[in-house]
Amino acid sequence: MIDTVSTQIAEGEERIRLEVADGLAVLTLCRPDRLNGWSWESTRQLGLLADRIRFDPEVRAVLLRAEGRAFCAGIDVTAPGGAVSGATAAERTRNYYEGIRWVHERFAVLARLPQPVVAAVQGYCLGFGFELALMADIRVAAEDAVFALPEAQLGVAVDAGGDLRIAREAGAGWAKYLALTGRRVDAATAQSLNLVQLVVPVTELESTARALAAEIAANAPLAVQGIKRAVDAYADAALPAALDRVAMTAALTLTSDDCREGYGAKAQRRPPHFTGG
Repeated sequence: MIDTVSTQIAEGEERIRLEVADGLAVLTLCRPDRLNGWSWESTRQLGLLADRIRFDPEVRAVLLRAEGRAFCAGIDVTAPGGAVSGATAAERTRNYYEGIRWVHERFAVLARLPQPVVAAVQGYCLGFGFELALMADIRVAAEDAVFALPEAQLGVAVDAGGDLRIAREAGAGWAKYLALTGRRVDAATAQSLNLVQLVVPVTELESTARALAAEIAANAPLAVQGIKRAVDAYADAALPAALDRVAMTAALTLTSDDCREGYGAKAQRRPPHFTGG
């Protein structure tokens, strides 16, 4: 894994860029050549930048956006530190478990910001990208947005709680339908399932999402933040215990033979043959 202790982001290694102006913090996924693929380093930077936002008195709302033709196409399998090692299968599973718990903690820094987060989603929003978008308070999607949790097709669990958040927004049946099949849904379907709140033409995504964030930022901060905390306390009451179960399931599947088979089959462009081991 990457150095999880460092509080610095090396020049030229930015996965996410932060800009603050006019009461808005704008977080931009800035690896469009990799379709903003996610990595351990992306997670580390997200946590660092969210911490900076948290105590900035000038920030009243957050806009989460991405450069290029995709919001985030999922895990970047070419990123350094992608695999977790261990001397034994048990140690490797334990290390994955702690790694996923660390990811959950970094993601929680974003999800639990006192300031509301508006996500602007275009193009592919898959796997970790979909899970990241679901952590925003409000989601605006371009008409070309495509959403999916394809992890089961690769032999791994949904590891950042995206299926749990879909269950919260759309119901358990839809969470299972999307997570168990890995099927993709378009922006209109996502809106009908309450997974996005607005769908707009691609050319209007940036202006619409930014205007919405600015509208929230113009309201009374104490009232806005109190409303967010109250709604989250109700909606996420069962989330912490469920996320711990997610972390263990992810650790077991990430160290399984089926995981190696799933990723190998995808690389070779053939159907996987899963054995349950």
